Amino acid sequence: MSSFSKRDRKPKKKSSGQRGLILITGIIIGIVFVATLYQTSVYFSTNKSCMMCHVHPHAEESWKLSTHVNNGSGVMVNCVDCHLPPSDNTLEHYSAKLALGVRDVWGYLTKDTADIDWDKKSELENAVKYIPNKSCVKCHQNLFPQGVTDDGITAHLYYEENAENLDLQCISCHLDVGHYNPNYAHGQMVGVPGMSGSYAVDTSLYFKEATPVNTFTDYREQIPGTAVSFLMRAIEGGTFTMGSPEKEPFRKPDESPRHEVFVSPFFMAEVETTWDQYWAFYSETMSEGRTPPETVYENNLAAMGVDAISGPTPPFGYPDQGWGQGDRPAITMTHYAAEIYCQWLSAKTGKKYRLPTEAEWEYAARGGTQTAYFFAGSPREFSEHGFMRNIFKPKTDSISAYVVYNKNSDGRTQPPSVVLPNPFGLKNMLGNVMEYTADKYDPEAYVKRSGITRDPLVTQGEEWVVRGGNYNFDAADVRSASRAHTQHDAWLKTDPQQPKSIWWYSDIKGVGFRVVCEPDTSIIADK
Repeated sequence: MSSFSKRDRKPKKKSSGQRGLILITGIIIGIVFVATLYQTSVYFSTNKSCMMCHVHPHAEESWKLSTHVNNGSGVMVNCVDCHLPPSDNTLEHYSAKLALGVRDVWGYLTKDTADIDWDKKSELENAVKYIPNKSCVKCHQNLFPQGVTDDGITAHLYYEENAENLDLQCISCHLDVGHYNPNYAHGQMVGVPGMSGSYAVDTSLYFKEATPVNTFTDYREQIPGTAVSFLMRAIEGGTFTMGSPEKEPFRKPDESPRHEVFVSPFFMAEVETTWDQYWAFYSETMSEGRTPPETVYENNLAAMGVDAISGPTPPFGYPDQGWGQGDRPAITMTHYAAEIYCQWLSAKTGKKYRLPTEAEWEYAARGGTQTAYFFAGSPREFSEHGFMRNIFKPKTDSISAYVVYNKNSDGRTQPPSVVLPNPFGLKNMLGNVMEYTADKYDPEAYVKRSGITRDPLVTQGEEWVVRGGNYNFDAADVRSASRAHTQHDAWLKTDPQQPKSIWWYSDIKGVGFRVVCEPDTSIIADK
């Protein structure tokens, strides 16, 4: 082929005019694209567009009633101001917006909104996932504005000092600022049943005296000066094998070795201490202000009657979480508060009420059985853990009849009426709330015992034993032998009090207690 032919076949270069036209066209298309993208972003940042997908009935209404709309400054805070990172961090803001937008649109198109539990989604555990703390701080840079209360100053000073190392979140205390919740109260307790001014009380219904107990049988205790009563079950003493066998699924090292334990007869409450019972104590003994622990301890050491028993100090927020009061288990109190409740109850009734020992608790929970649960079934059948759960769903029918746990609790405590009792007539020994015991936690406690141990009680340690698991636990952790313990500092991390409150846990909801009563020796002798 000739050189001429090769040259003839080369493509002709585009003229400068053509290149300029392509460039201008590209720029115009880019501008239109960016403008369109911007306008789309602006539109989908409006409250109206947010409400298109977030169709739960109270989203818009509760927002309009909140302090982010109704405030003295006249400033209205919009959906994206709270639910997205600040816009001055462009990449973080728009990437979060894209991720949330795709998820919300998909959920709107594929899910029936009527099946969604909107109240549950509004609780702190869920809300904290969608409220970047930096968005709160962006607007509220001054944490000590004019008019802030003393409690507010204390809380905000604590936040400034510990926000980073404890991962403190503004909405842990200010949950209702974006969506008003009439059941949420911050700072001061209000509406406690039995307290002056809360509502009219018919004192003619109050019990004049406690229930006399002359035989070792079940009885219904009545608290004098209140309309509150509760059932106590007579638990025969005896010897049982404490701990879990080596082949029990999901057993933990602190549940071994198995060993023989003898427990003396005792009475135990049929159900966990209810709000009705705890409010009676609270309304009669509540301390004014936040009394230092050493003062309260001193008061109680010298206490000879109910009037000398110091009661709870007001917590931040509302302890029942809006889940309901009445016969639901009382929650969020410290171990110390549970102990003082027992002291108060003893003074009111003339009997010796206390927390159960760990051995008494397990003996009662087993109800005469030695299996993983007091009902038929293996933890492997009920648990979400394990290889088989990748193929088959866990069984729920039989365990749900007796236990309030993560598969049937709806993410909150439940009244005792939803479960059946164990062979000793006790309800919610497993699940619903973890229950305090009188024992300090020692992972080696069982190792240190030999022979038949009579009425053991561990008194050395930093934390307390809690038993039974709670409404949020897997079936593996609500076995009769399963052990756990308090985590005092972690459970109180958002509590700004110095020293930390001895009364209320602000970060743990699934803990409560039930009482036992020591029978008079003459009753036991007459058996």
